[in-house]
Order: sequence, then structure tokens, then C-alpha cells
Amino acid sequence: MLDTVREIETPEGISLRLRAAGALPRAQAWMLDALLRMGVFMLAMIPLGLLGVGGNGLAMLLLFALMWAYSVACEVWLDGQTLGKRALGLRVVNADGTPVTWVPSVVRNLLRVVDVLPGVYGVGLVCTLIDPHARRLGDIVAGTMVVHAVELPAGTQVPTVAAIPPPVVLAADEQAALVEFAERSGQLTLQRQEELANLLLPLTGRRDTAAVSQLIAHANWLLGRA
Repeated sequence: MLDTVREIETPEGISLRLRAAGALPRAQAWMLDALLRMGVFMLAMIPLGLLGVGGNGLAMLLLFALMWAYSVACEVWLDGQTLGKRALGLRVVNADGTPVTWVPSVVRNLLRVVDVLPGVYGVGLVCTLIDPHARRLGDIVAGTMVVHAVELPAGTQVPTVAAIPPPVVLAADEQAALVEFAERSGQLTLQRQEELANLLLPLTGRRDTAAVSQLIAHANWLLGRA
């Protein structure tokens, strides 16, 4: 299954391009997670094996946690990434591009028992080959998808223009917001760019397209560009 791109427009008018992960990178991430869980369990069995019946009970609890709780906890607490997915640069998100939450994560992982049928993820593989966004059955039901999560350094996508220093000293969060606006400007409609830029009239002293250009110039200065 080749990786595909899903384009989503947010209520703010931002166009998000999510590159869905195909079956091969997902299988590789699953194998890494499986090896990690197996290693943790085998190491834990060394001391637990010395505890007799009580140790066996604890071992069963640990096995349950590794099989079922591991993926859900990682996806919710580690920004949609198990350790295997992080190593492969993958992330689980909701179908609209928002971070995955508890209920969708639980659903997609519970339905893994269906995706694995009749063996070696037969159902899941067929679903990823048929679905336009390479989703297995669990993702389709939960409303989630696995995407490539390549992170670009902050400011990489800011258009390069002549830098102009801001007329006032900006706090760190204000600088970050200004750079983020400039970085996403190419994904916004012109009307939305102007609407947001006009909110900063006290900073730019300009309106509409001139205000947008001024903010992008300020962002270039904050990024240390000449």
C-alpha cells in the first residue's frame, strides 16, 4: 500500500496535509513495539519467577498491561506515538487531524483482535489496501488514522523577505505566535490572513495585505534573517 495524502481544511481556514502511513511502516512499528514488550516481560520474569504463585499473578497483570494498556497510554500521553511509532516517525491522530484521545484510542486498540484475524493481520492488511487512507478496521471504526509525523524546525516554512525588527520588544510567547502565523500564512486564504493581521494593528500600524507583509517581515527578523 502506497502512502496517501489526506487534505483537511480546519474551521480557521488552514489546509492540513496528512500523509497516511501505509502497511509496511506500520508493520515495522508494530514489530518494534512487540519486541520491546517482549523484552520488558522477559526481564520482569526474572524477579517475578522467584515469588512463586504471587509472582505468576503479577506476571499475568504485567502481560495484560503490556498487551492492552501500553498502546493506549502511549497514544494518549505521548502525542499519538508508541515507542515503535516514534522510531518510525509515525503518529496516530483523529481523522480530522486533531490529537487522539482516550475513547478513539481504546476503540482502535480493542478492535485489533478483529484486524489480526485470521492471522498475521489478515483483516487489517486487506483494509489498508482498500481504504483510501490506509486505515485498518480499528481506525475506520474509531475515526483515527496513522500518519507520518515529520517535524520541521520552527520557522522553516516562513516566507523569506527583507527582515524588519518589531517596533516594540515582544515576549517569548508573542514571538512564537508571530512566527507561527508567518509559517502558516501560506496555508490560509488571503482574507483569513488579513483578518488575523488586522488584529495586530497597534504593532504594524497597517491593515490588510500591508499588515500581513509587515508581520512576515517581523517574523524574519525574529528568526535572525538579514
